Amino acid sequence: MNIKRRGLMLVLSSPSGAGKTSIARALLEQDNNLKNSISVTTRPKRPAETHGKDYFFIVDNQFKKMCNKNELLEHAEVFGHFYGTPKDFVFEQLDKGIDVIFDIDWQGTQQIAQLAPNDLVTVFILPPNLQALHERLLRRGQDNEETIAKRMNEAASEISHWPEYHYVIVNNDFEQSLAQVAAILNAERSHRKRQIGLAEFVNQFRQGNTIVKSTQIKHSLKNKIVKLLNRLAQ
Repeated sequence: MNIKRRGLMLVLSSPSGAGKTSIARALLEQDNNLKNSISVTTRPKRPAETHGKDYFFIVDNQFKKMCNKNELLEHAEVFGHFYGTPKDFVFEQLDKGIDVIFDIDWQGTQQIAQLAPNDLVTVFILPPNLQALHERLLRRGQDNEETIAKRMNEAASEISHWPEYHYVIVNNDFEQSLAQVAAILNAERSHRKRQIGLAEFVNQFRQGNTIVKSTQIKHSLKNKIVKLLNRLAQ
């Protein structure tokens, strides 16, 4: 029997290049009850990205209108570009018992924590060291040298927010880190507060126990009556 459960928001944060996006994508591929939170952004689309799958690419005016209409769950400015998460889609999924994964920074995480703390599970992903982080940024080939330098300069500031997260992992090995995040997700799904149908499920055992006791009483009474009738017949 499946117990009714409210979905959760799983947030992965890290400095650029530490692996949060790769882990999020791998989780989505292996977990059918997990959906991606597709953010809107004003930054240019990268060659390997698809509009509507990786991000919704919009212009500054569109973004400002969404903010003014309170349509975003969270939003932040990162390296001169705006990012935000459309609100309605996320809460619709949670109501259906579907989990939503976020690949966002500490600013967005703080905003979600203020709005919906009970639905939130946060994981901060650390690189093994700064040298490894720099090598990963170079290897992925998405940014020029100036942008990489900016990301490295911001890394220490971003990492300073690790105490604000529920879980922290060091991404030494991708497969191990992926397994750790998957284990966190599965454990949080079983948290008592998320299983909103748990009380109803447990009540069946109380009802069943009452039926058993009632049956035992009836059998005991029947035996007493039979014994009484036997004595009277003697």
